[in-house]
Amino acid sequence: MPKIEKIETVRELVEDIKNSKALLLTDYRGLRVSEVAGLRKKLRPLNTEYKVVKNTLFQRAAEEAGQPGIEVLLEGPTAVAFVHEDPIAPAKALVDYVREHKAMSIKGAYFDGRVYDAAQVQALSKIPPKDVLIAQMVGAIQSPLSGFVGTLQGVLSGLVYTLQSVADKKSA
Repeated sequence: MPKIEKIETVRELVEDIKNSKALLLTDYRGLRVSEVAGLRKKLRPLNTEYKVVKNTLFQRAAEEAGQPGIEVLLEGPTAVAFVHEDPIAPAKALVDYVREHKAMSIKGAYFDGRVYDAAQVQALSKIPPKDVLIAQMVGAIQSPLSGFVGTLQGVLSGLVYTLQSVADKKSA
């Protein structure tokens, strides 16, 4: 019979998984407690929780949450970043943190029902955040329109100047 603490831990992990848009898994081996706390502090403003998990309990929670397939990433010590919004900014923060702390490594990610390996998480971290992509799209749409408006304004101005010069010649 499982211990009550383990049942409660699995229940909490199921809720965390269900409330997350993405899961970023890391190997935290070699990090000091203060460094893990620093990483948590860095991820908190990005609406991301970073928790050390037991692989067996996390696998059971993932299956209960209807997210199978994560078990391929569960080897060795595992910590999970539960991302509650856009996964790009937390992925970028983790990749930067791994670059600073060589002892830590990224195992992979899970979102949209798919498992991604460490190289794919690296690629994900290079994508601009959602807000920047939207701004770039709006700029790309706005640019031709503003050019078209400028062209029309030039044509209309030319017509007005021509009519004004004709009117000035007739009155003179």
